[in-house]
Amino acid sequence: MAGRSRQCAGAASSRTLRPSGSGPAAGADGGSPRRGRGCVRAAARSARLRVPGCGSTAGGGRRARSRAPSANLCLRAASNSRPFPPRALSTGLAPKEEPEASVPAAMLRRQLLAWPAWLFRGPPGPRGACALAAEGRPVGPLARRGCCSAPGTPEVPLTRERYPVRRLPFSTVSEQDLAAFERIVPGGVFTDPEALQAPNVDWMRTLRGILVCQAGCVLEELSRYVEERDFIMPLDLGAKGSCHIGGNVATNAGGLRFLRYGSLHGTVLGLEVVLADGTILDCLTSLRKDNTGYDLKQLFIGSEGTLGVITAVSILCPPKPRAVNVAFLGCPGFAEVLQTFSTCKGMLGEILSAFEFMDAVCMQLVGRHLHLASPVQESPFYVLIETSGSNAGHDAEKLGSFLEHALGSGLVTDGTMATDQTKVKMLWALRERITEALSRDGYVYKYDLSLPLERLYDIVTDVRTRLGPHAKHVVGYGHLGDGNLHLNVTAEAFSPSLLGALEPHVYEWTARQQGSVSAEHGVGFRKRDVLGYSKSPEALQLMQQLKALLDPKGILNPYKMLHSQA
Repeated sequence: MAGRSRQCAGAASSRTLRPSGSGPAAGADGGSPRRGRGCVRAAARSARLRVPGCGSTAGGGRRARSRAPSANLCLRAASNSRPFPPRALSTGLAPKEEPEASVPAAMLRRQLLAWPAWLFRGPPGPRGACALAAEGRPVGPLARRGCCSAPGTPEVPLTRERYPVRRLPFSTVSEQDLAAFERIVPGGVFTDPEALQAPNVDWMRTLRGILVCQAGCVLEELSRYVEERDFIMPLDLGAKGSCHIGGNVATNAGGLRFLRYGSLHGTVLGLEVVLADGTILDCLTSLRKDNTGYDLKQLFIGSEGTLGVITAVSILCPPKPRAVNVAFLGCPGFAEVLQTFSTCKGMLGEILSAFEFMDAVCMQLVGRHLHLASPVQESPFYVLIETSGSNAGHDAEKLGSFLEHALGSGLVTDGTMATDQTKVKMLWALRERITEALSRDGYVYKYDLSLPLERLYDIVTDVRTRLGPHAKHVVGYGHLGDGNLHLNVTAEAFSPSLLGALEPHVYEWTARQQGSVSAEHGVGFRKRDVLGYSKSPEALQLMQQLKALLDPKGILNPYKMLHSQA
């Protein structure tokens, strides 16, 4: 090999790579922040499993039909059978709060015959997070949130406080609404905010790699459970400790494994969705192939809750790789980053699972605010490469050949490689915690763009020149393998003039490259007025028609993605 190898500080499974004559590199330090955990309750079809720290056992089987709805999680064989009753949202609403998708009493009365009585039941009991009834079932309605949020997470302001929108009639729950609910379900209406917190996870069954779970499950909890059974989630995010799988699907989240496993449009096999009129749309199939007409679930993946409320997900989980290697490399320029990626695809092929990049300013901010040391010599750009496979020797040989070529050809000036899980997590922390470092640097203007690879970093240089000293820092990082750039600008405080210099310039620049103004973060409030930079007028018109068809009153996640026309 053209470079010298030596043991990385503290781990025999990590080695540092650099050309001959290079000096030593500092050891990596730090790690991912501790994330919040929710209770996971698990049960097999024919067995009872007690989960440590979660109280009583959870029972499986079809007896669940006679109980209140639960956060069911099943890792099961590819089958179209439905062992559980349909589920939908609880009717518990806090008076005068801001439930964006509340159902008016009149509409509820019209739908009463279509909604089973158990849908509204929530037996009284403990109000703590993940409280269970005596037989291991969840207590209270389904709408519990925050059970698995990270400690110290700031409360999110209501949308009425953040955005100057005209509120529609359904935006406030009146005393008449509550009285109507009470007449329909005596004693079953909850207004205490603590009682409205539903369990994160109830129980799972495992067979062959298809996960069926309720939408409120936290991604990190799902990942932990399936990994214990030799599977992995096809989705991985830096925010996995707090994000819900239903929200991931509703926003079509991309994440760190997109390069290997593709988007949720491909890995989600089925959905259960509650429509605006109360209809429960049961498309919760576990079939890999189903060519019977329109693939309706695709309408709701990426719809951000504007067409229906996702209540359950069936998702394909790949087998857990037996060998994972991570290399962190320094590159002398962005042209070398692109060439490294091209070479990487050719030489690593089927075992390449991630290719991330970050610029020097990102590394400086991670070091300054989070005290994470760079494991390689200072470079203009850095790349993180992950391989995942079934044969450790085969994968190490392929990665070693690639690194030898990259070092010898000058594409890479310095690097380190790790196979030990502790070191792997330390290297990933340098990439995953960039957002955290930026948030500590000041006010952040964030842009999530899809661009042609050859122009991916040009906009960062353009914005730096355009803003000059008015911005504190302008950084670029992201998923190079997906053509996804995260352009972030920090300043001491929010400035209307700085925002005016950024928008619509960033969107116009992106449109000229035939890019997308939202690669993976969605639209929401902030980008609904700039969809025209990425969507044709005909496409926008069809989106409005679909919204009017499925949600004529505009009650589902109103004001997001499209302007309300109710």
